[in-house]
Amino acid sequence: MIADSIRRHETLTIACICLTLAFATTAAEAREIESNQAEWAQSYEMAPSERVGRTVAPILSLDTRAATERAIDTYRAIVQRGGWRPVVGAEGLRTGTEGAAVVALRERLAVTGDLDPRAGMSSVYDSFVCQAVRHFQARHGLIMTGEMNTATVQAMNVPAESRLQQLETNVARLNSYAGDLGRRFVITNLPSAVVETVEDGRVVTRHNAGIGKIDRQSPIMNTHATVVNFNPTWTVPASIVRKDLIPKMQTEPGYLTENHIHILSGAHEIAPAAVNWQSNEATHYTFRQDSGADFNAMGFVRINIPNPYGVFMHDTNSKGVFGDDFRSISSGCVRVQNVREYITWLLKGTPGWGREKINEAIESGRRVDATITDPVPVYWTYITAWSTPEGTAQFRDDVYHLDHGKASDK
Repeated sequence: MIADSIRRHETLTIACICLTLAFATTAAEAREIESNQAEWAQSYEMAPSERVGRTVAPILSLDTRAATERAIDTYRAIVQRGGWRPVVGAEGLRTGTEGAAVVALRERLAVTGDLDPRAGMSSVYDSFVCQAVRHFQARHGLIMTGEMNTATVQAMNVPAESRLQQLETNVARLNSYAGDLGRRFVITNLPSAVVETVEDGRVVTRHNAGIGKIDRQSPIMNTHATVVNFNPTWTVPASIVRKDLIPKMQTEPGYLTENHIHILSGAHEIAPAAVNWQSNEATHYTFRQDSGADFNAMGFVRINIPNPYGVFMHDTNSKGVFGDDFRSISSGCVRVQNVREYITWLLKGTPGWGREKINEAIESGRRVDATITDPVPVYWTYITAWSTPEGTAQFRDDVYHLDHGKASDK
């Protein structure tokens, strides 16, 4: 009885420690989302091998390619040892829960190095398991809850053979970017929905992003950032008029007016009530949304990146999307979190466009353009698996189902 009481006391103590740590990091994590820096809260209990830090190595770099080749060797060895068993009955597990499913979860986390085997095989979901799950979630681009939600279970149950194949497919993609990409450049990795700014071989800033939906994919391409438009108007693409605006107006006749969108036929404006919304008549007109960060789909800023697909990068008036696990939300353009920091970096070296001038242009509400003195190379890539030089294997969903196609999609 005394031993049982001690064990229950230890279990409750461990649970309280982890819950305390979770509440202590809440404010920091909120600031992290706001500033868009891909850093993760750490526990003093975590071994160095279990920490996922913010690497300065760009995803398109020789260091990343070499690290990914080493990860292939690691995962090949895991496959040869039999891989890992799927976790069953793990959904909903959290700090303080107990049972056989926790032991199986520990075994799964230990195989991929997310949990130090020295943490033991207790049936209690303690702070070590909590942090190991957070580590796993960070490596898979998931919000670090430390709890076993559906997305975490699904990622954990992808077979080792599939992860190995994913790494092998993507090292070929990384090889295709082995040339000189420039001293300063931007990487948008579509599967991770992240934008990196790179200077002198090091990542300067990272930004969560929103990318195209499966039926409106963001293209894989190489281009340049040339002009920053402050407080832009938005001319709605014909595809969005057809797929979105017409159906919306059929159910919400006041939608255009409420969202400051005007219908133009040449230089003449047409009243929404004059259009037959039960037909495709609307596709013959131009739809233009006024500038205004509160309602304009592009928010404060649009970044022009000339390309044949008619897409660009921009701010958004719906910033909540940047905190989601999966951010395939746009019609092909890329939305950038913390856009002020991003354009400050883009305009570095452009005379007269320091941070103070950028803030002034945004706050003025007026249409202003800034031409980038030296256009910055921009690479929209498709990398679903890689490893950082620190040895952390990263995996993302194959959002556009390209991993089983050509190895290189440059």
